[in-house]
Amino acid sequence: MATLSVPPVLSSPRDDAMQLFRAFKGLGTDTSTVINILAHRDASQRSLIQHEYRTLYSEDLFKRLSSELTGNLETAVLFWMHDLPGRDAIIVRQALMMNTMNLEAATEVICSRTPSQIQVFKQHYHAKFGIHLEHDIESCASGDHKKLLLAYASMPRYEGREVDREMVVKDAKALYKAGEKKWGTDEKTFIHIFSERSAAHLAAVDSAYHDMYGNSLKKVIKKETSGHFEHALKTILLCSENPANYFAKLEYATGLTLPASEWNQDLVPSLVLHRAMKGMGTNDTALIRVIVTRTEIDMHYIKAEYLKKYKKTLNDAVHTETSGHYRAFLLALLGPNH
Repeated sequence: MATLSVPPVLSSPRDDAMQLFRAFKGLGTDTSTVINILAHRDASQRSLIQHEYRTLYSEDLFKRLSSELTGNLETAVLFWMHDLPGRDAIIVRQALMMNTMNLEAATEVICSRTPSQIQVFKQHYHAKFGIHLEHDIESCASGDHKKLLLAYASMPRYEGREVDREMVVKDAKALYKAGEKKWGTDEKTFIHIFSERSAAHLAAVDSAYHDMYGNSLKKVIKKETSGHFEHALKTILLCSENPANYFAKLEYATGLTLPASEWNQDLVPSLVLHRAMKGMGTNDTALIRVIVTRTEIDMHYIKAEYLKKYKKTLNDAVHTETSGHYRAFLLALLGPNH
């Protein structure tokens, strides 16, 4: 069984690059060293290591890793080598391509990110693929789902925690009139409020709605909408209240359809923690995606939510469902088992 040693005292990016080069030399790869270095470096450090490696050896570290690693470990490590906005851009780009379309994945990424995160990953999207995110949404999504994604990806929203209580009550009333009170649904009102209000505001609206009408907005959305539009509204709502809980119990799996070796070219490929490890077999692509994409954001909260909901630690679940160096890498990203 592959195990990790205690992370070494942080070395310089140049030292890390040299250690990686030595790990690749000879017959076979010293995979434990590769994992022990890369799993314990943040995005900026990984970027510097890649730069130093190219400077020292005139070789792309990404390509070398692709040639040295295989299977799920290769997929996880190469995905980890991208920074957060780069990963988001890659996931959404593939999800919005005609031959690999996955609107659930695109919706999950767009609707679970903060406005500032969206703006940065949109810049990466255009720089990497030469096309604007909105253009791909226009081409692939439709109806109210498309309108909501376009609005949510472009509207600036306040990211603080303060809310205007009068506006909260006003929005709760507007949503009631647009949904439960009328025959049919006024989707435009839902799009307007969900795309323009802050996360704190939406959470407050949900609470006020329940106090005023005895129902949760989640149940209202389920009753009044459907399909991708319903999924987008629920994602926005749940992430406004508790993103960690959303990611801990997400009930669908989306994955990668390109070989990992092609990720640093033109395309690429959440999570699904409980469902990814539930039943026969493991949805490794989904497991990799959630752990890699959330490790540098809120994994400690996700781990707490997972323990609270499923009465076992996420580390223990991953340990049971994976093996070898692949297991060691994921557990290194997850950190201590508590």
